[in-house]
Amino acid sequence: MSEEVILTKEGKEELEKRLEYLKVEKRAEITERIKTAREFGDLSENAEYDAAKNEQAIIEGEILEIEEKLKRAVIIKDSAKKGTVSLGSKVDFVDEDGEAYTYEIVGTTEADVEMGRISNESPIGNALLGKKAKDVVNVKAPAGVYKITIKKVY
Repeated sequence: MSEEVILTKEGKEELEKRLEYLKVEKRAEITERIKTAREFGDLSENAEYDAAKNEQAIIEGEILEIEEKLKRAVIIKDSAKKGTVSLGSKVDFVDEDGEAYTYEIVGTTEADVEMGRISNESPIGNALLGKKAKDVVNVKAPAGVYKITIKKVY
C-alpha cells in the first residue's frame, strides 16, 4: 500500500540534499559522539552515550523516511493547463472578508503555510483544484463552509 508522494522538482532536490547531509555529515558526527562517550567508561550510567544513541536512532529513522518518500516520489509537471488550478499552480484569492492570499498548491510533504505552500489535501487546496480565475469556491473546513474568490492562477 505505497502511496505516492507528490513533490515539486525543488522539493525533491531539498529532500535529496537533506538525505545526503544526514548520511554523510550527521552520521559521522553522531559516530564521533558515541565514540567519545564510550571513552567515559561505564555505559550503563553514561548520559552522553545514551543521548548520542538516541540521536542516532532519530537520524536513522529520518533517513529511512526520506528514502521511502523519494522511492514513491511523483514530480509535479509544469504541463498543467494554464489558468486552471492544479498541483504546482500558484493561486491569488480573497476570502469573504476581503483578505487576499497567494498560495502554491503542493503535495503534503512540501506544505508549509508560512512559505506560501498549501497541500492539495487541505480544505482550501482541495477546493481550489480544477477551478479558474473568477470562480467562487466553497471551502468545506472543520469550522464550516466559507467562500473564496479566485483572482489569478499562474
